[in-house]
Amino acid sequence: MRLHNMFKKTGEKITSIHSRNRRKPEAPEGILKKCNKCGAAILTDEVINGKYICPKCHGYFRIPAYKRIELVTDAGSFEEWDAKIDEGERPENPLNFRGYTEKVKALRVKTGLDEAVVTGKATICGYPVVIGVCDGRFMMASMGHAVGEKITRAVERATKERLPVVLFTCSGGARMQEGIISLMQMAKTSAALKRHSDAGFLYIPVLTDPTTGGVTASFAMLGDIILAEPGALIGFAGPRVIEQTIGQKLPEGFQRAEFLLEHGFVDRIVTRDEMKEVLRQILKMHTVIDEKKEECPEKKKENRKNISAGKENVSAWERVLKSREKERPVGKDYIDRLFTDFVELHGDRYYKDDPAVVGGIAYFHGKAVTVIAQCKGKTTKENLERNFAMPSPEGYRKALRLMKQAEKFQRPVICFVDTPGGFLRNGGRRAWTG
Repeated sequence: MRLHNMFKKTGEKITSIHSRNRRKPEAPEGILKKCNKCGAAILTDEVINGKYICPKCHGYFRIPAYKRIELVTDAGSFEEWDAKIDEGERPENPLNFRGYTEKVKALRVKTGLDEAVVTGKATICGYPVVIGVCDGRFMMASMGHAVGEKITRAVERATKERLPVVLFTCSGGARMQEGIISLMQMAKTSAALKRHSDAGFLYIPVLTDPTTGGVTASFAMLGDIILAEPGALIGFAGPRVIEQTIGQKLPEGFQRAEFLLEHGFVDRIVTRDEMKEVLRQILKMHTVIDEKKEECPEKKKENRKNISAGKENVSAWERVLKSREKERPVGKDYIDRLFTDFVELHGDRYYKDDPAVVGGIAYFHGKAVTVIAQCKGKTTKENLERNFAMPSPEGYRKALRLMKQAEKFQRPVICFVDTPGGFLRNGGRRAWTG
């Protein structure tokens, strides 16, 4: 027994020593961050310096509002508006919701924000713009009275100063703690954007993860050109709520940015690395130039002479044979060869994006224009993907949307019609074009 007890105590001591030696290394607080997509432990500084993108899986973290502004605007150009809404101008707790006031005060201290959105004026590559950024750290950027008021004021001031608006959305929707007052912000922000649009100015919402609820049902989806970050969750009700309601499993990628692009609700998915450049390109095309330089008469005569000289003296049948050549240019070829800085826009905003119709904005001899083209493919697979250049209803709706947009911004519209012979599924009639 003595030997047994002796060895037992010794064993306990040895175990204690081993446990101390095996203690997990501890890192200083805040130095490491866990990726919520791949679960990897990564250095916080590496994430911040890498535009809040996971270096392992390249998943996107949510960005604080001021950091987002720093990434997309010119250094030192941001001028904040309505940094603080006066207490007398907003209902602090209209429903006397228990704990709401205390939660808001605590978040103000923690985040350094007065509310869930930051608005102001800045320049992007030299182009002046009114910018707003929702910050998910503040009650998941839910839209209460103050958020709606700040966005409305920013849009109204943009209309007055004749400036475009860029708004980065990130929200769980309307703020339930404020009840009907929160829902009223949907109508208020939408009305301000309608007045801004009627005045002929550009509005670009950038949808980030997540953009849901009343925000999606109002200012997030009212843009002239709608951009989105890769993989962003975009919808009204969340996927779990929908699955529980309908009792069915939703398709893979449902309500993600790529899903909405395919279904005609988003114009383009833009990575953080290219976001500033894409915004610059779009803003440049919508900048009004006051000085219109009229081309001199001599230059006009020379151009007409060159056009006449370029005409081929061929018969009608030879033209038919040329049109049937397999290697002849298709709609996208004309866009690539004749225009510069082409920005393709997608979708009809109702149902789908039709690949048989390609459209967007570009420069033609230095002038911003809207380009719309029926597009075939060059192989059987490409032809099937583009339905042999036969537009569906969503293709016509996309073309109509782009034409109305061109009318708003007073841009010329250039169309390339490539109607195939034979029976078309839209009406079933044989169509020929010259």
